[in-house]
Amino acid sequence: MTPLLWQETRVTDGEDARCAGGAAVSTSPVQGGDGGANPTPALHLSPKDLIVAPIAHRVAAELVRARHYLHAPASAVRLSLGIFGGGALLGVAIFNPGPRNGHRLLRGATQADVLHLARFWMDDRAPRNSESRALGIIARHLRRHTAVKALLAYSDPAAGHSGMIYRAAGWLFLGEADAQPLMSVNGGPPRHLRSVASVLQSHSADYLRRHGFEVTMVPTTPKLRYLLLLEPAWRDRLLVAPRPYVAAGGDAP
Repeated sequence: MTPLLWQETRVTDGEDARCAGGAAVSTSPVQGGDGGANPTPALHLSPKDLIVAPIAHRVAAELVRARHYLHAPASAVRLSLGIFGGGALLGVAIFNPGPRNGHRLLRGATQADVLHLARFWMDDRAPRNSESRALGIIARHLRRHTAVKALLAYSDPAAGHSGMIYRAAGWLFLGEADAQPLMSVNGGPPRHLRSVASVLQSHSADYLRRHGFEVTMVPTTPKLRYLLLLEPAWRDRLLVAPRPYVAAGGDAP
């Protein structure tokens, strides 16, 4: 098994951020819920026409800023993948280490064994069910080219997300994760603590206040936690039992 291809890219720093590996970048509207945005005319493609390949982190970040509902790139990025179809870059998947203790969902795992899907965006012109299809292609790509054992993702009910695309792609639902507060610095938008620390070298509210920053902690609601085992033999290592997903109000989806 080859090591993770963190630095592999199809776009050099001198190339325009609107192309990747010769494919035009999509110009669809901003994404809304679990992988989709407002309806737009579909391309004449099948989900089977989609392919996945590494792209430059810069290209993925540009798309996230413009079209992902958060409008903010992920921090500590370890891998950026482009989702291509019909000569266009139709989506991106950005991975980082994720929560510090995320790997502890699996007995004996290290941080290198688990990747966190921090940002996932797809053009609404892509064929129906492309999100779950792309997740499956991404999983096969990572099995083939990396030593990663599991993928972790979170859906935010406060943003209208239930994780439907993960369930459709065979990910395990592990219930709600502990709610983590966000931090607003000097009146700016709330950010994850890791993002704050990557810029200011600390996410300690007391430390930042002592150094002249105005800090406000923003409470959040628990997110829904999903995990995909790339190594099936690791199923016995799960320390949190998978559970059936029940939609708000108690009705199964």
